[in-house]
Amino acid sequence: MKRFYRTVATAAEDGGHLVLLDGRAVRTPAKAVLCLPTVSLAASVAGEWQAQDAEIKPHSMPMTQLSFTALDLTAAKRHEIVEATATYASNDLLCYRAERPEALRQRQQALWQPLLDWAQRRYDAPLAVTSSILSVEQPEQSVEAFFNLVEGLEEFALTGLSHAVSVTGSLILGLALMEGFLDAAGIFEASELDESFQLEQWGEDAEATRLRAARLADLESAERFLKALSLTQQA
Repeated sequence: MKRFYRTVATAAEDGGHLVLLDGRAVRTPAKAVLCLPTVSLAASVAGEWQAQDAEIKPHSMPMTQLSFTALDLTAAKRHEIVEATATYASNDLLCYRAERPEALRQRQQALWQPLLDWAQRRYDAPLAVTSSILSVEQPEQSVEAFFNLVEGLEEFALTGLSHAVSVTGSLILGLALMEGFLDAAGIFEASELDESFQLEQWGEDAEATRLRAARLADLESAERFLKALSLTQQA
């Protein structure tokens, strides 16, 4: 789609913040007005529209795309997204450790266990760890606590968390990003630990490099999105 507007601005309205193109509010693909919860997110979205050249490239607008998702998809399918996201607590990446090689086991322990310890302290929700290929049964109270936490998020925060969880395969990593316990680079290192270890042994090909870069970019977008939500300001 070619750029069809000349000016980009933001405006406060009905407790939210709009992005205006030539004075008209941006709408989502489902035709809802793009009303954003914070000044910071509105500024980020407006910046993406302003940065477009003669042709609009949606892939270069992650804040806009995540905002569209929050309003069009998350709001409409909230229950399914809560279920899909919270379910990771029952089968979290960080809970499944290697028996060998020893170097990998030690690296998992050093990088993953502090994250589980943080989650236990933060949410009073311990998770069990196993080196078996069989699924480990997690404490019912912990699973319920994580479900209630995810269910209590508003649509934009839920969208950012769900995006991070889907990239990493870990609810704990998604929460660590949302809470600012680790930045996107740290989350990426933890989520890619096993693959990084294998690549150190066997080398990395161009496709693996491309996919890893895309996952890091996704996590960086989720981080910016979640940070923008936490900086609530009044216009």
